[in-house]
Parts: sequence; C-alpha cells; structure tokens
Amino acid sequence: MSSLRLLYRGEAPVDFPRLWRRALVVSATLLVIGIGSFALQGLNLGLDFEGGTSYEVRSPGTSVADARKVMADLGAADARIQLVDQDLLRIRSDIDDPARSAEIRDTLSSRLGPIEVFEQVGPTWGADVTDKAVRALVVFFAVVALYLTIRLEWKMALGALVAVAHDIVVSVGFYSLFQLEITPATVIAFLTIMGYSLYDTIVVYDKVREVTGRLGASERYSYTELMNLALNRVTMRSINTSVSSALPVVSLLVVGWLIMGASALQEFGVALLVGIIIGSYSSLFLASAMVAALKEREPRWLEVTAKLDQRGVGDGPTRTVQRQDAAMGDARSTERVGEVRGPARRRPQVTAPTGGIPPRPRKKRR
Repeated sequence: MSSLRLLYRGEAPVDFPRLWRRALVVSATLLVIGIGSFALQGLNLGLDFEGGTSYEVRSPGTSVADARKVMADLGAADARIQLVDQDLLRIRSDIDDPARSAEIRDTLSSRLGPIEVFEQVGPTWGADVTDKAVRALVVFFAVVALYLTIRLEWKMALGALVAVAHDIVVSVGFYSLFQLEITPATVIAFLTIMGYSLYDTIVVYDKVREVTGRLGASERYSYTELMNLALNRVTMRSINTSVSSALPVVSLLVVGWLIMGASALQEFGVALLVGIIIGSYSSLFLASAMVAALKEREPRWLEVTAKLDQRGVGDGPTRTVQRQDAAMGDARSTERVGEVRGPARRRPQVTAPTGGIPPRPRKKRR
C-alpha cells in the first residue's frame, strides 16, 4: 500500500532507465512475432478490402462442415465459413461475378435456409478503400511530425513517431496472429490508437520540458535523470488515463460483442483495447528512452555528464540528492525523494541561538 501511495503521489521508486533495456527486448520480441505472423499467414482482410461476396444464412442445426460441403458442390471450396451464433452462418467467397453470386445465393437459400444478408463488393472498391487507408496513414504521420517539430523539437517528434509506428505494427501483428478480421472500422480504431499514443507521449514530453527548464540550468542532473524524474511524476496520470479509457472499451466488448453478438463492435473494440495498452507502454518506455538517448549526445548534456563524473556523482539516475543548507552552516544534509534523483524539498530553516538577550514577550490584550 505504501508503494501504491508513493506511486499515486508521483514519488514512486521506479528507476525507468534500468527498465528501458528490458522494454527494448520485450518490444523487439513483439515486433518479431507480429512481423513473422504477417509474413507467414498475412492478414484476414475484410470484404471491403479484398472484394467478393458475403452471405449470412439462418440455418438451425447446420454445422460449418455441412456448409463447406455445399460450397464445394458449388465450386467454391475455398470459401471462408464462420459460425456467428448457434443458428447464423457467415459465408465469404472471392467470387465477384454477379450472376455466379446470385446462383450461389439461390442454392444456399434452398439447401441451408433463408439468406438474411447478401453483400457483394467489387475488387475496384476494395482497392480504392485500401488506397485511402494508406493515404490517411501517411498524411497523419506527416502532419504529426511537422506539428511536434514546431511545438517541441525534432528529437521528440522522432521519438513519438517511432513509438506510434511500434504501436501500429504490434497491433496489426496481434490481428494477424489471431486472424481477426480487419475492416474499415478496424482502420478507424488504428487511427484512434495513434492519436491516443501521441497524447500520452506528449504528456511525458511536456513534463520533461518543464523539469528541464527548472533544473537543467543547475547542471547537477543529466538529461536521463531529468527524464526519469519526469516519468515518475506522470506515471500515475498515464495509468489513470489508460484505465479510464479501457473500462468503456471492455464494457463495449462484453456487452456488445459477447452478450448481444454485435461482431462490428468486436472489430473496433479489440483494436482499441490493444492500442490503449501498447500506447501507454510505448510512451513510458520507448519514446522517452529514445529522446533521452538522443539528448545525451548533445554537447551541452555531454558536458553536464562529464562534470558529474568529475564530482564522483555519476553513478546512475537513483542517486541521493545532496544539498547545502545555508541555515545549517557547512553540514551536508541529504533527502531521498522516492529514491528518484531530483530536487530536494525545502525544509524549514532552523534559527541558531545568537547568545543575546531574548526579546520581551508581548502582553496579551484583555
């Protein structure tokens, strides 16, 4: 409970630089799994991207094997068949010829049951949707990079874009690994993920700029130490934001998808939930680590680090802060702020006795 209380106040003893290397290993593992899954089995693209024909048949007691046998008799053995609920079958085929699709529809209606949904998308439409989705992604990255470069600096813009790209690759790899269908609603969710990840990253960057502005001129702290201090101040905020954002999404999935059977909510909700978790992780462990590594190579911060090493205090970001208390003479006093190296809090000054006659106490008024 004491650790949670310290974390809530922003004084938790979390040494983020020591965790950055482990986070790099975790991210590399996730990226390899996601890219490997994408290379081996690809993505389960929806009808709007690939084109073809989709049928939803209400057929009580019919199994997926029975429906597959019917489609094989019709010359469409490679059709994808999914049991949506106990009675509803969703059948997708790559056939885009209207006459052939109508023939399959009539056969399914006579052999399995009534057709509730019949949808046909041509390949031109699918290619157009894919092209617009890629274009929207490129425009998003360009506008964000320009804004962050003007508002902050190019190093922070680069770190934020790398974190967002990491989130998208991990999220798409998750969809590829479990073969979840990607629809236009999923693309919208991916764009929402990028916006959320950027928000969390900018909160961290804004805090480190504030800390650097207050303490950077003193040349008593390296940039990594200042980044560590800023992260400890915003960690609880990021956790609260992630939890408050994830709770509605979880409710959407449980009520909308599992209970009511709305598959469109699953396509949107799963992407959001994965993105919220990955976005918070990348803001705290990837974007901050990359900016710290870039800033530490600047001449100013190299000089600060060299001075700290000469003083013999360059032993890491969790050093005890030592300060000279003018009211205590030459005695050195130390203060730990949640084990995170940062500015010492002000202590009340102690007035030393002067040896003179104490002042006469005032009389109380009647």
